[in-house]
This record gives sequence, structure tokens and C-alpha cells, in this order.
Amino acid sequence: MKLSDRLKSGTKVYSFEFYPPKTAEDTAKLFNTALELKALSPDFVSVTNSSSGVTPYRTVALCGVLKAQFGLEIVAHLTCLAHTRTEIAEICSGLKKMDINNVLALRGDPHNVEAGARRSEYSYAAQLVADLKRDGGFSIGGACYPEKHPEAPSLEADIVRLKEKVDAGAEYLITQLFFDNACYFKFLDKAAAAGVRVPVLPGLMPITGYKQMQNFTKMMQVGVPDELRRGIERWDGDKDGMFKFSVEYASRQARALLAGGAPGLHLYTLNRSKAAMAILKNVKTAI
Repeated sequence: MKLSDRLKSGTKVYSFEFYPPKTAEDTAKLFNTALELKALSPDFVSVTNSSSGVTPYRTVALCGVLKAQFGLEIVAHLTCLAHTRTEIAEICSGLKKMDINNVLALRGDPHNVEAGARRSEYSYAAQLVADLKRDGGFSIGGACYPEKHPEAPSLEADIVRLKEKVDAGAEYLITQLFFDNACYFKFLDKAAAAGVRVPVLPGLMPITGYKQMQNFTKMMQVGVPDELRRGIERWDGDKDGMFKFSVEYASRQARALLAGGAPGLHLYTLNRSKAAMAILKNVKTAI
């Protein structure tokens, strides 16, 4: 399945995101999560790739296992800052051998690139998108930021960069997580006005604690609406209460996004299944 074709069908698309585990224990937990989430029939799962340059083959291997042993459709993340074009070609060859034909093309975070690992061949995701397009065989996606990339001077400037990715061949976009739907719909309007007219899957994640909320606000520069902030503060320290509140908030957010025309939902799982399952079940029950 090519995700671009699936999105063109007009049917809502539901997906989950995983990251490569580092230990045998974490691997077992992830595979259990994958089994549980497979029962919800996701259209695909994505697998992240660190920009450090040391883990791309872990990503490729995990993609292969999730596809071959679990029967899941895969979108493989591919970062480029720490790779040469030759290395990117090798990684893509490995994905194709596993019959994985969906890639999310990313620049990667400079602060995650180990000293001496950064190469000079790539500076922007649009360059990677262009190479993947020339190589052929992949449905290519890109990332976008409803509240702008933290490095961008403005949302408008960020959208200029985004259009470069789409013009280079990105066929769909997946957003950074956000908690205020108004940001998503405002972003869609601005992007469309700038000529960005590809499907944009909203990315959602329930907040599990006050510290996590602070991290999102500081590191990712993601806004936290007052209602959500008050709820997190109220239930901080109460694990069950926090879970229930966060799932209910994310479920309402998800239903409103779909009602407003979003092409589907992309749920950031942190390799756990409970919250993602609850949210998607709530959403599908309401449809």
C-alpha cells in the first residue's frame, strides 16, 4: 500500500507511531503493544529514526519485523543530516527489499547529531525529498508544524520551507503534536494559500503529567490551552485520574478534527498501547 493512494481515497486514515527500542525488555514491550494495536486495524504504523546517524539500521530492522511478522503497513522515518547520499541510497535499498514503500523524509534535529557525524550533503528535508523522488518507488511524506518549527522566525516563513518540500515531491504531511485544534485549521488555511495542497494528518498525544506538559511547552514550543493546563494541574499525582482526563481531552480533540475535515489521525504512542487504544476506540465509537 502506498499511503498517498490511501489518502486519495477519501476514507479516514488512522495510524500509530513507534520508536526503535534499545533493550530486549523494551523490544518485548513494543511487540506486545504492536499486537494490541493491530487489533484496531490501523492503516499504518510509522517508525522513527534518530538524527544521530547511529540507528538507521535499527529502524530498518524494526520496520521489517513489524511488516513481516505483524502484517502492519509501515511508514519508515528517514533523517538525512548525519548521512551521505550513498548511505541514504543503501537504507532505501534495504527498505525496498522488505517491500516497504512509504517514507517520511526528515532533516533531523542538529542537536541530536553526534560530534563529527554530520555530513555536508544535506541541509534541508526538501533535498532528501528530491533525492527520494528521483530514486522512485516510495510514497513520500514530510513533517509540518501547526505552531511553526521552533527554528523558524514565523509561521509564514516555515510554510515557505514546507512548500519547498511539497514542490520537491512530498505527497502528504504529518504534523507535530498540538493541543489546540484552532492552530491546525489556521495552519491549513495559511498553507493552502501558499500553494501547499496535500493531505495533512494531525498528530495527537495525550499528556501524562505536569512535567511532560512543561517539556512540550519549552522544548517543542507547543501551546497548552487553559482547559488542558488546568486539568493536568488538577490530576497531577493521580495516575488514574490523569489517564482518564488526558484520554477524554484527546478524544474530544480527535473527534473535532475529524468533524472539521481532517483526513485521519496519527497517534504518538511512546511505544505504549493503552491510551492510544482508548482514544481510537472512543473516536470510532462516535463515528
